[in-house]
Amino acid sequence: MFLEVIKAEYIKEYKVKLWFNNGDERIVDLKRRLKGKVFEPLKDKEYFRNFTIKFNTIEWQNGADFAPEYLYKISTIRNNT
Repeated sequence: MFLEVIKAEYIKEYKVKLWFNNGDERIVDLKRRLKGKVFEPLKDKEYFRNFTIKFNTIEWQNGADFAPEYLYKISTIRNNT
């Protein structure tokens, strides 16, 4: 089974709640992952919070995205944030 993000919700700061097609709900904090030119606009929290789900992962208007497998690997099991 290919891992896919099927739903995503902005929480706060640089945290996003993700629902995966394997049934897992996880929280990812991307604050320290915004490195490189394509991720520079995401450091603006208003810009960061405006993502969509495209091609089975979260993507921003400038085309920045993270592979769903990577998001899963760096995320934690859902808890109170």
